[in-house]
Amino acid sequence: MAEEDEGSPNKGFKLLGILDVQRIPCSREAILHGAGGSLAAGMLYFLATSRVRRSFDVGFAGFMITTLGSWFYCRISNAKLRVQQRFLQEGIKNKVVYEGTVLDPTKKPKPEAPSAPP
Repeated sequence: MAEEDEGSPNKGFKLLGILDVQRIPCSREAILHGAGGSLAAGMLYFLATSRVRRSFDVGFAGFMITTLGSWFYCRISNAKLRVQQRFLQEGIKNKVVYEGTVLDPTKKPKPEAPSAPP
C-alpha cells in the first residue's frame, strides 16, 4: 500500500489539509508570491521600527494581501485567455463551415460589369 502512494504521479501538496495546491489554478504562484510579500513587508517594517510582534502582524497582512492580489490577477488573466480562446475556436469553426460557400465572409462579391447602353 505504501509503495502505491510513493509511485502515484497525482499525489498533490495540500495546504492546511484542504487546499490542494497542484490542482487549483494559480494557487502555487499566489502562495509563493505571498511568501515573498510577507517576508519583504515584515523585514522592512522590522528594520524601520524594531518591533518584533508588530512586524509579524505586518508580515502576515502582507502575505494575505499579496496572495489574494496575485491569485485574483492570475484568475482574471486566465479568464480573459479562455474567452479569447473560445472566440478563436468559434471563428475557426465558422471559417471551416462557411469556406467556399456564398456565405464566406472572406469572399468578396465580384463587381458586375456595366452593361452597354442600347
